Amino acid sequence: MSQQQAMITESITFYGAGAMAEAIVKGLIGKSVLQASDITMLNRSNSRRLDELQQLYGVKASNDAAALPEILQSSPVIVLAIKPKDAAEVLRNLGPMLSEDTLIVSVIAGLTIRTIQDLLGRKQPVARTMPNTSSSIGLGATGISYSKEINDRQRQTVMTLFGAVGTVTNVEEDKLEVLTGISGSGPAYIYYMMEAMIAAGIRGGLTPQQCRELTVQTVLGAARMVQLTGEEPAALRAKVTSPNGSTQAALETLDKGDFFETVIAAVVRCAERSKEMGAALKEGIS
Repeated sequence: MSQQQAMITESITFYGAGAMAEAIVKGLIGKSVLQASDITMLNRSNSRRLDELQQLYGVKASNDAAALPEILQSSPVIVLAIKPKDAAEVLRNLGPMLSEDTLIVSVIAGLTIRTIQDLLGRKQPVARTMPNTSSSIGLGATGISYSKEINDRQRQTVMTLFGAVGTVTNVEEDKLEVLTGISGSGPAYIYYMMEAMIAAGIRGGLTPQQCRELTVQTVLGAARMVQLTGEEPAALRAKVTSPNGSTQAALETLDKGDFFETVIAAVVRCAERSKEMGAALKEGIS
């Protein structure tokens, strides 16, 4: 995607220094989207973690409470990568420090744009994002929704930010839960399928190592086939399914277990649960 090659001209502050913040920073620096000297990472207490990030990436880092207001007031872009339980306190304290056009990028699961703005006490430009764990190896899929206060330049900044760790999909906010059901939690479904394939191979007498290598390469190859050929998964499936052959027998067995509808039901339930958790979070905050 073209936005992966774009540059970000503003400095960025990451409020929270966990795995997702690190994945994004690693992508930004690795793809030369942003210089390390333009990145500041904050957390509340863990000095060892901040030292580690400074040494690894050359970013600025701080957990000095006294320095916090000045850092945040001078940041044109603040990425909130904190736990949902800490969000209310952080956002309420953050609101008075912001200027009118400070861009807030939220990586907080379940927290709506409306709730973020309510907690900030102002109609701030907000981008709400849902990345997934594959972002840590640059193969993430991130869904993004925007508040109406966002301008085109800020929108491009957010897309460049997450384009550095994978692909970006812009959706209306009420579609973010469905997206969570597909890409947010989706890696877990694929891992589960892989677990089952490995277990089947071991029961059939192959070594665990052989089963792992065969399964990993098969999943990787199937994804790349869809990506590179541009064909629909259904068409590619048909090509490897000879009438009355072994693949057809395997697929019929999956169908007996209602595989297709079960996967759809899992995505739907994930989206529902995501919505429930968001509602509970909002209730807990208010």
